[in-house]
Amino acid sequence: TYIGSIVASVNPYKSIPGLYDCTAVERYSKHHIGEIAPHIFAVANECYRCLWKRHDNQCILISGESGAGKTESTKLILKFLSAMSQHSLELSCREKTSCVEQAILES
Repeated sequence: TYIGSIVASVNPYKSIPGLYDCTAVERYSKHHIGEIAPHIFAVANECYRCLWKRHDNQCILISGESGAGKTESTKLILKFLSAMSQHSLELSCREKTSCVEQAILES
């Protein structure tokens, strides 16, 4: 669930198909936080948008007990940010522009 721009999540201790695949990355990259179901990708997307649109430094704090999934959450955030960066680079190359911000705003 969301608490402002904070997502409180629970480790299901099992794999849930489709929860963190490329389709989920794409879905959350097209929505602002709170528009669709809570997800770690929504938090990562909000940080990414704020970084490029407002030029604000961003920080994601991941907290929890031992075994709660902090390392896995970090990997998922990095997966999302990597996918978004790659997408922005592809748009820039396709449009022959070096302006990454413009590519992000258009996606």
